[in-house]
Amino acid sequence: MTTLSSPTGHEPALRAPHREDGTTPLVLVLGATGYIGGRLTPRLLAAGYRVRVLSRDGERVRALSWGSDVEIVEGSVTDPGAMAEACDGVDVVYYLVHSMGQGKGFEDTDLAAARTVADAAAAASVSRLVYLGALHPEGVALSPHLASRVEVGEVFLDSPVPTAVLQAGIVIGSGSASFEMIRHLTEVLPYMPAPKWVRNRVQPIAVRDVLYYLLGAARFAPEVNRAFDIGGPDAPRYGQMMNGYAVEAGLPQRPIAPLPVLTPGLASHWVNVVTPVPRSIARPLIASLQNECVIKDRSIDEVIPPPEGGLTSYRRAVQLALGRVDADDIETSWQDAEVSGVPSDPLPSDPEWAGRTVYTDARSAVTTASPEDLWSVVAGIGGENGWYSTPILWAVRGWMDRAVGGVGLRRGRRSRTRVAVGDAIDFWRVEAVEPGRMLRLRAEMKVPGLAWLELSVTPEGTGSRYDQRAVFFPRGLSGRLYWLAVLPFHGFVFRGMAEHIIAAAEAREL
Repeated sequence: MTTLSSPTGHEPALRAPHREDGTTPLVLVLGATGYIGGRLTPRLLAAGYRVRVLSRDGERVRALSWGSDVEIVEGSVTDPGAMAEACDGVDVVYYLVHSMGQGKGFEDTDLAAARTVADAAAAASVSRLVYLGALHPEGVALSPHLASRVEVGEVFLDSPVPTAVLQAGIVIGSGSASFEMIRHLTEVLPYMPAPKWVRNRVQPIAVRDVLYYLLGAARFAPEVNRAFDIGGPDAPRYGQMMNGYAVEAGLPQRPIAPLPVLTPGLASHWVNVVTPVPRSIARPLIASLQNECVIKDRSIDEVIPPPEGGLTSYRRAVQLALGRVDADDIETSWQDAEVSGVPSDPLPSDPEWAGRTVYTDARSAVTTASPEDLWSVVAGIGGENGWYSTPILWAVRGWMDRAVGGVGLRRGRRSRTRVAVGDAIDFWRVEAVEPGRMLRLRAEMKVPGLAWLELSVTPEGTGSRYDQRAVFFPRGLSGRLYWLAVLPFHGFVFRGMAEHIIAAAEAREL
C-alpha cells in the first residue's frame, strides 16, 4: 500500500474501536473507486477496520494498490440482492455515490439507490450509516443537484439505522472536479467574464479534512442521528477563490467581471470549453453555486474535535493540491468516476467475432528500441504527452465529443507516467494492462458502436516489436457510416501514431 498523507488513519482518535466481543469492525464502502472513496478506503484499512466494497467491476477494484486487502461484492447500489449480500455482518456503511454526471433523471436514480441501501442496512442491523452530503442554504429553492443530495440524506436519517450526514461544500484537493474548474479557469483566462455568482460566499474544505471527518464519524455514539455542516476555516467569495489560486500558482490576479446573463446552462458550456470538466459534471456544480453556501454552525466540534493543528485554510489546501500535481502524485481524481451512458463491456476475444460485423486497423513494426523503452512510451500515452500523430485531428475529434456532451480529449490522465486498470486517459478508459507488454483502452467518446485501442510490446531479437490495433463494433447503419467517414483519416492517425511511438522509443536510447 502506498504512503498516505494526513490523515493516515493511524491517528489515535481515528483508530477502529473493537466490538464488544473484541473483534474488528467491518465497514462497507459504497463508491470506493470514486474520488473520496478511493482515498477513504486505504485509510480505513490503516485505521484497523476490515473493509468490504461494492463495485460493478471487481477487476477494477483488484487493480488498485489496496484491492487485495478488501472484500469485494460485485453489484450495484440499486440492486437489493447485491446490497443484502454487501451489508451482511457490516457495522458501518459509507455512502459516497451519486449520479449527478448521469444527466437527466439522476435525482430518481439517487433516490431509488438511497432507499435500497437504507432498507438493506436496516435488515442487516447495521450500526451506523455515514453519508457525505452537500452544504446548502435554508429557505431557498435549491438546484436539482443540491435538492437531490438533501433528499438522499433525509432518506437515511428517517431510516432505523443511526445516520451521520456530513454536509460539505466545495472540496479542494488534487484531482477534485471543483479544484480543476478553479485551476483551469484561472490559468487559461487572463480576464474572466463570469456569472454574478462569483460574488457569492462559499465555504471550501480541504479533502484531507473531509477524510478526517469521515473517519471520525465511524466512531459516533449510537444516539447520534443528524446532519452536520463541515467546512474549512474561511468563507471567501468564489471570485476570491480563483484569485487565491492565482497567487498560490504564481500567476497575476485576474480581473473578474460579473455578468448577469450567464445562466447555469450557459456557464456550464463555458466551463466545458475552457476546462477538462465535462458539461455533465460542470452544470450541477455550477447550479449549486447560485446561492451562498456557508456553514450554519460548528456543532460537529461537539462530536469530532478539530484535527491537530486545526482545519486547513483554502490557500493551504491549494498549496497542497498544487504540490501533488507537480509531483505527479495525485491519489484519486474526478476522472476516476464512471461516465454514464458509455459502454462498459470488455473487448470480446477474437473467436467471438465470428458472424459479427467488426472493423479493425492493425499496425506492426520492429524497432531497435528495448522493450522497456518502448513500453515507457506506450504507458505514458495521452494527456500531456499526446497521441504521437496529427494533433489537429485528435483535437478536432475531442472538440466534437465535447460539443455533444462527451468528456472530450482534455480530460487528460491522473499520472503522467503510471497507468492502471480503470484510469481515464483523455476520452479512453484503461480496460486492461499487462505491465511491460499490453495496454488496452476502451472508448468513452460518443460513437455509434463499441471501440477499443490496443497497444502491445513484444521482445524481438535485440529490440522489440510494436503492435497496434484499433477495433470497432458498429451499431446499426450509423456505426457503419461512421467508420467509413473516418476511414480516410486512419492512414494519417494510426500509421503516424505507430511510427512516432517507435521513434520516441528509439530516441530514448540516445
